Amino acid sequence: MDLLQLLRQAAPGMLTGAGYTLLFAVASMLGGLAIGFPIAILRVGPWTPLRWPAALYVSVMRGTPLLVQIFVIYYGLPSVGIEFTPVTAGVLALSLNAGAYLSESLRGGILGVSQGQWLASFSLGLGYWPTLRHIVLPQALRMAVPSMSNTLISLIKDTSLVSVITMTELMLSTKEAIATTFQPLPLYLAAAAMYWCLSLAFEALQRRVERRVNRGHH
Repeated sequence: MDLLQLLRQAAPGMLTGAGYTLLFAVASMLGGLAIGFPIAILRVGPWTPLRWPAALYVSVMRGTPLLVQIFVIYYGLPSVGIEFTPVTAGVLALSLNAGAYLSESLRGGILGVSQGQWLASFSLGLGYWPTLRHIVLPQALRMAVPSMSNTLISLIKDTSLVSVITMTELMLSTKEAIATTFQPLPLYLAAAAMYWCLSLAFEALQRRVERRVNRGHH
């Protein structure tokens, strides 16, 4: 089987897998944002007892391999009566992992806003929450966009790990194609090229978002 014929045969399944990879990455990014925002706010907020659990979550998720987290959620939790489908387990693991990194990006953005703006807002009679919502968060998000976008790009590559729990995405589709063609090198290289193309597309989107955010700020 020549290379062109091999790629033509494997392309439908791999393209389908790439589509799932994209969906899982976006779903995990949204889940990570839903987790990361409150964690970041807890870590910079005035409620000291709540900072420790939030800091512990970030430390655990950043300090342990994503693959181990996937195994714990999919293979470990059923032992205590909690079971997930491969898709749910994969998206949950990716979301929890991304949430830790996104919270740090946002926390860095919040801390990057000068203390003088907090004090000026308080002097005008605004409370903590209005100041955070209307003055601090818009600036923090602008500063955090590059780092948060990088997390999405990383998620695209991290989805390859969920193939170990039979979650259909690009890597699992590639392995299935290899199992029928016995041509691992060209197909793995094709998969790498597809991951690269997805990453390039999101890098272009990231630059566009950054330009728009900066233009809106100026």
